[in-house]
Amino acid sequence: MHEPAFWYQPRSPLSYLLRPLGGLYGAIAARRMAREGLEPCIPVICVGNYHAGGAGKTPTVLALTSLLRELGESPAVVSRGYRGRLRGPVMVDRQHHNASDVGDEPLMMVNELPVAVARNRLGGVALAKSQGATAILLDDGFQDPRIMKDAALIVIDSERGLGNGQVFPAGPLRGPLKPQIARTDALVLIGDGHAADYVAAEIAMRDKPVLRARLKPDSATVAKLVGKRVLAFAGIGDPERFFRILRSNGIEVACTHRFTDHHMFSKADIEALSARAKREQLTLVTTEKDLARLLGSNLYDQAMPFAVEIEFDDPAGLRAAISTYLYRARERCRLAERLQASVHALAGFTV
Repeated sequence: MHEPAFWYQPRSPLSYLLRPLGGLYGAIAARRMAREGLEPCIPVICVGNYHAGGAGKTPTVLALTSLLRELGESPAVVSRGYRGRLRGPVMVDRQHHNASDVGDEPLMMVNELPVAVARNRLGGVALAKSQGATAILLDDGFQDPRIMKDAALIVIDSERGLGNGQVFPAGPLRGPLKPQIARTDALVLIGDGHAADYVAAEIAMRDKPVLRARLKPDSATVAKLVGKRVLAFAGIGDPERFFRILRSNGIEVACTHRFTDHHMFSKADIEALSARAKREQLTLVTTEKDLARLLGSNLYDQAMPFAVEIEFDDPAGLRAAISTYLYRARERCRLAERLQASVHALAGFTV
């Protein structure tokens, strides 16, 4: 679905009408988040959102992958595989899976690191751990209380912010803001906007890191597209941001097609895009996430993926924060293992 426009209109009558439902949904979400998670005995770093829709989680996960490897870790992603049919747990394999099996984001990320898909994230963590992972990157799952997290990094688009600040369905928030902020270990603000400055100030007051970053396109891809007229299409949380990035890099966007988030392209969609590009002599351009959903179609080889990566203003600060989270996680795991050994010893003595 497209995000409702009123989510980003602070005085929308429809939002006011839906606030009682938002209050009920928020109360349930806050109560759920307060539950104690289970100890997985492996460092778990969650990359999530306060709100529905895209903000830059996937590039953040991939940036953390590189950092964790620099720190000597073997990371793996655990995802629920949104809109995929497999319940898992299963390790994603591009040779045997497509987006309808495991979702688009896992299929995209498996090019960079192991990805486990599981409706029950605990099962996904266990599977990834059994496959040699030494650290888990939890893709989304901030509001899921079942797993104890060593760090929760929240990603916000600094230009869009949190919309009207209301809880679903009155607004985009997945739960009341205050308890979500209380469970945040670091905030990642992407872009140069100021729509989320008030959130950043609240996080900073709690002595938690506020990490500013921006999306940086792949220079080789930009060079290939400059001077060409492109047909840009995207089915992500914020397609307009993708189109803006193209234009801001000097690429002539002749026309755009916006699809719903995680849109599964039909044969008619593919034929229409291909026919228009051929008719108007346009170069087809899309996001890497959208291209994952086109795997196996004729359009997969025709469309050029526009790769982006995230660039942090303070990479040393990010490295220090992640190192701290890993150290605390290992200390907690050692403590849990000693406690478990003591319980077993006591049980044996009693018998």
